[in-house]
Amino acid sequence: MKKLILTLVAALGLVAGAHASEGGMAWDKAPVNTTDTASLQNGAKLFVNYCLNCHSAAFMRFNRLKDIGLTDQQIKDNLLFTTDKIGETMKSTIDPKQAAAWFGTNPPDLTVIARSRAGSGGTGADYLYTFLRTFYRDDTKATGWNNLAFPNVGMPHALWQLQGDRRAIFEERESHGQTEHVFKGWERVAPGAMTDQQYDQAVGDLVNYLQWMGEPAQNTRIRVGVWVLLFLAGFTFIAWRLNAAYWKDIK
Repeated sequence: MKKLILTLVAALGLVAGAHASEGGMAWDKAPVNTTDTASLQNGAKLFVNYCLNCHSAAFMRFNRLKDIGLTDQQIKDNLLFTTDKIGETMKSTIDPKQAAAWFGTNPPDLTVIARSRAGSGGTGADYLYTFLRTFYRDDTKATGWNNLAFPNVGMPHALWQLQGDRRAIFEERESHGQTEHVFKGWERVAPGAMTDQQYDQAVGDLVNYLQWMGEPAQNTRIRVGVWVLLFLAGFTFIAWRLNAAYWKDIK
């Protein structure tokens, strides 16, 4: 028993050390609600207009957007820019060779990005919500932008016209003989088309859509799963009572 306790303590220490070594900023909680169709529709609009220029969602078809309340005609009129067929997958408009030349690598597919980015800091949606809200102007980078959640990111700020132009304020501190830059706040350079609150809401809608896109059937899965569990609970009770009735006269 003593060895088991010591082993558990050592394992917890390793996990805590791993989490501490990851460092980085804390992720903000994303306002995810995949049953909010208005949020999902706005997120889909933002995704097609701002993300689909460079990124693809190769495992998602446009006609699947009918699951969030859009009609075929609404999809054709407002969201079909890269194809004429509603049954096509969401492919980016950028040439992969040009993307590799401009950004150093081909932009990743975003179909399951909200599921693949989960970590010790929170869910993948939390990471994306923090990432899209912490861009800042950095003239030392090739793209002119940097990010607190993903330092030295090769991606420019696709939503800068909505959020506006700002710079990050850092304070230098000495730690273990090395100089560290500690984030202190933001300096507004130029306003965007949205207020900070409106921008946070827009990013929340976009992240909500990315979360839904990673598993469009998740709401159905949860709803069916509840009924399955209720059925199993009822069946278990009936089986228990039948078993008791069958063996009651046998000692």
